[in-house]
Amino acid sequence: MPDHLPEVYTDFRRRFGEVARSQDALAAAVDAAGPLDERTTRLVKLGIAVGAQAEGAVRSNVRKALAAGASVEEVEQVVLLGMTTRGFPATVAAWQWLNEVVGERA
Repeated sequence: MPDHLPEVYTDFRRRFGEVARSQDALAAAVDAAGPLDERTTRLVKLGIAVGAQAEGAVRSNVRKALAAGASVEEVEQVVLLGMTTRGFPATVAAWQWLNEVVGERA
């Protein structure tokens, strides 16, 4: 598994392998259920993660959006869009997480 995955996540997947595989299958089915391409799906999921102020999900979806072809500028805009819905503190927190992920890639 990639280095950036938290130990608690990898431990959970090892302990509950069947549950983790079922979750993976559900996620794949949900992603494939509509017309959105992977890049768009990742940007939408990033917006949801920003709204939930879910650090791990923000980081994960920044990585996945960039891997799916989204530009850093597109990812930044998704985070910025959270300002008027989620508020300044949540947006700044997500901005920090985004910049840490982008910094890891450099």
